[in-house]
Amino acid sequence: MAGTQCRRTIMRRRRNRAFFPLVLLGVILGSSDAFAHVKWFCPYNVSEQPMLLGQMIGGAFGILVLLALIILFAASLIDVSPIGDTLHRAIDWVSGPIRSNTELLLRAVYGAFFIALWAIGGIILTPELTTTATWISWLQLSIAAGMLSRSTLPFSGLGMVVLFGIAMFSYGLFHLLDYPIFLGAATYFILVGTGRSLFGVRPLDVARYATAVTLMWASIEKWAYPQWSYPIFIAHPTMTLGFDAAFYMTAAGVVEFALAFALGWAPLARAAALVLCGMFVSAIVEFGKIDAIGHAPIIAILLAVFADGGLRTRRSPVIAPAWCAVAIAGFIAAYYIVHALLFGTAIV
Repeated sequence: MAGTQCRRTIMRRRRNRAFFPLVLLGVILGSSDAFAHVKWFCPYNVSEQPMLLGQMIGGAFGILVLLALIILFAASLIDVSPIGDTLHRAIDWVSGPIRSNTELLLRAVYGAFFIALWAIGGIILTPELTTTATWISWLQLSIAAGMLSRSTLPFSGLGMVVLFGIAMFSYGLFHLLDYPIFLGAATYFILVGTGRSLFGVRPLDVARYATAVTLMWASIEKWAYPQWSYPIFIAHPTMTLGFDAAFYMTAAGVVEFALAFALGWAPLARAAALVLCGMFVSAIVEFGKIDAIGHAPIIAILLAVFADGGLRTRRSPVIAPAWCAVAIAGFIAAYYIVHALLFGTAIV
């Protein structure tokens, strides 16, 4: 009897360990703090040695990625089912007012965003990109003014490209790889203002892809530099929910990457946009005005994608997890190779 009880205890513990990563993924989905931008709140050094690749992909990384791929597969199955059709109709009904005013929404949010940057002063595009050049604030005000009319949107878009270039000159290419969303938004305004598409790609899709790439790149940073977030954990001790900090950051990166990939994958984009939007909005309660201003451009695009009725496409459910696995490998390789080429750091 004692032996039988012991075997049952061991089996139960094994089942708990197998189920634990899935529970953690669900917890991360409900933890908005995981999506705070660490560079806005903690010290960082983009040139320092990232965690070696062998260390980064060890441990629970593979299990968490596998679970994320299974969830993507399940979501894809639901999307092609009658349940998916019902959900899309419900989203269409709820998001109708946003869909009919998408351009107005983006112009208003980005106009308010650049007015906020002008009022604060000393910021190029995001809180950690600072400058002493006073003329940049006036360029930001002119970008905001350009949002008032569709005919002047191309000038606002070009102004955003100029700001991105200035930031890249000041902080380097690698740092600005965090923010392709601004180039995507700039392209959106240029295309809308000129009534064009980008080689057949709709303006909103350009912004959506740029946002997805931004978030996927940010997730790699969570894996490569988990220690950057540790000061946040000290200030917000309940954030890790009792889990090991390094393990928590691995899980947060997996969740962020999977959702960002789904944002770029048309059949799942609207659901991913809704979940991501909820996370970013919830994080504002914890991190305040800086987070509200910094993430406003992302939230606006996510709302527009959520309302986009042009994303209803059907694809085989097995394709999404397969391409997500390829994307994870590709982004990790790109991050480490580019970092090594620019800063001479080790990879493995």
